[in-house]
Amino acid sequence: MSSARETSAAFACRVTYSANDWESGFSLVVGIANVGSAPADGWTLTYSYAGNQTLQQGWSGTWTQSGKQVTVTNASWNGTIAAGGSVSAGANFSYSGTNTAPAEFAVNGATCTGTPPTTATTPITKPTTTTTTSTPPPPGPAPALHVSGNKLLTADGKPYRLLGVNRASGEFACVQGKGMWDSGPVDQASVDAMKAWNIHAVRIPLNEDCWLGLSGTPSGAPYQQAVKDYAKLLAANGITPILDLHWTHGQYTGTSSACTDVNATCQKPMPSRQYTPTFWSQVATAFKGDNAVVFDLFNEPYPDAAANWSDAAAAWRCLRDGGTCTGITYPVAGMQELVDAVRATGAVNVVMTAGLTWTNDLTQWLAYKPTDPAGNLVASWHTYNFNACVTVSCWDSQIGAVAAQVPVQAGEIGQNSCAHDYIDQVMAWLDAHNLGYTAWTWNPWGCSGGNVLIEDYAGTPTKTYGEGFRAHLLTVNP
Repeated sequence: MSSARETSAAFACRVTYSANDWESGFSLVVGIANVGSAPADGWTLTYSYAGNQTLQQGWSGTWTQSGKQVTVTNASWNGTIAAGGSVSAGANFSYSGTNTAPAEFAVNGATCTGTPPTTATTPITKPTTTTTTSTPPPPGPAPALHVSGNKLLTADGKPYRLLGVNRASGEFACVQGKGMWDSGPVDQASVDAMKAWNIHAVRIPLNEDCWLGLSGTPSGAPYQQAVKDYAKLLAANGITPILDLHWTHGQYTGTSSACTDVNATCQKPMPSRQYTPTFWSQVATAFKGDNAVVFDLFNEPYPDAAANWSDAAAAWRCLRDGGTCTGITYPVAGMQELVDAVRATGAVNVVMTAGLTWTNDLTQWLAYKPTDPAGNLVASWHTYNFNACVTVSCWDSQIGAVAAQVPVQAGEIGQNSCAHDYIDQVMAWLDAHNLGYTAWTWNPWGCSGGNVLIEDYAGTPTKTYGEGFRAHLLTVNP
């Protein structure tokens, strides 16, 4: 008959516990490290609370609660923990009163000591418990980045997450006549306000017509210089610029059309072969050699909607290969053509490519991903509370499957209620999977319609969406 002590010898573990507390509830991430010499095949974590903490929902495992005891059993895809390896899972809890961290954890019935057992009387030590407080970006420049496997790494091989915000307005600057950056500041003081939130990445939506000088003002060289200057300022302050092509040329009046104008005055279902490869060739040339800058090739494709969702495989082929696509009247530039345009310049910057259905659907991303000779490809994902894939089970099965093979960056997260309950769940799941995210949006547009983080460019957070995001961002590191 086996005993708990014998089980401990077979699987020696260390547990970390990190909580983001907002007084009436909290999100947590638990990490289970295998510090033994043999792999573990299947795991069940147990621990107990001293107070009235009540499980709301969990992810990356099956979470249950009986009284004060919490039990977490592995998901189908993370049951094996290699020797020296680790897994993580997360959950949301509510509580009132005191929220004291658990004192002891056990895996497969054996108390985790944190070190491999050396004798039968190895003393039990308490697990590591933390409530993390992060620091603003360091005074040095943003790191050069590259992809290795499913990780985004710095030049010295350290994993790195892009955590921050979107700074909208570059997408409509010239075509709406509102001035560059919506006449808002992009100076050192505005960047310092971002750093006070622990922002390490800023996604900058851009406009094809404005960059190429096709219409409106500022357009052409002045627009290009403004983009270069802002990206340079952010990078100098340790913040990664993500250049996103948001609005493009091409007349589209079909399903879910946002405008009838041929000019880049709204989100189109796909980029145009006429101008978009030229756009990315010019942008890549401008930032070639600066691998702190990331390229997001196209904001939110929806060729599946343009074809009335008639053929999913055809929509994925359209996304990758472009050409003539059902429901789209102009020649389409696919993601492969845009990757090729970037690489033809010699630029090896990290490149993000999207999925379908406004970038919420990554189900076939791996099957239809473009080929990147530089090996620096990241999957782009967007998630809002009104999208289709909004549950932990969907994230586990769809987004987690992609993240197991390539880095995934949540280029836009948000919710249309001005609350933060949905993004709390999203961020906790992304944190548990070591993935990055940038929230929409760092613009003082008022939060009556949701997704607005700030009241002013000094960084005053909106209630409660901005407050919730800021509080969470201050607890995590890139």
